[in-house]
Amino acid sequence: MRKLIVSAFVSADGVAQGPGDDPGYPNARWTMTGVEVDLAAYELKGREQEEAGAVLLGRRSYEMFAPIWPSMAEFGGYNAMPRYVVSTTLEHDDDRWPAGILRSLEEVAALKETDGAPIIVHGSLALGHALADAGLVDRYHVLVFPVLLGSGTRLFSDSAHDTVKVAIAEHEVYGNGVQKLVYDVVR
Repeated sequence: MRKLIVSAFVSADGVAQGPGDDPGYPNARWTMTGVEVDLAAYELKGREQEEAGAVLLGRRSYEMFAPIWPSMAEFGGYNAMPRYVVSTTLEHDDDRWPAGILRSLEEVAALKETDGAPIIVHGSLALGHALADAGLVDRYHVLVFPVLLGSGTRLFSDSAHDTVKVAIAEHEVYGNGVQKLVYDVVR
């Protein structure tokens, strides 16, 4: 059985929306402004590419990443591994960045049952919420930035569900105030 890992940049007040470009979100690009760059804080991101065996995205994130990521050398690992999109509306994948289309959370659960390295979820907050609510998330990779955004979509869903216990697997604080938190979901 493969682990499913949700990876996110999060503000100190829990907002995960718009760490990069996000048209319509007033605080977009908050990871790139106001916090000094410390490359050590991104070690986790490099490790994710080395250890993951597949990428899982929601439709909107896939449509944003597909035209850009194939040309980015820093995403070579993701460009070489299988990609999957969870969508009931996507008719076909993008030829520039082919991906398998999963139509339901049941199909995601079936993918988890296969052998292989972990499946990593990037940039797909609605998908992350649905996966968490369905009990499919095994681990969270979170880089917490020392900024307060006040509004925006949060990493963790507000929907009513049972309390989920997590255990800290890794923790580190970097010179720029960014914290690495790796949580394992306790079952």
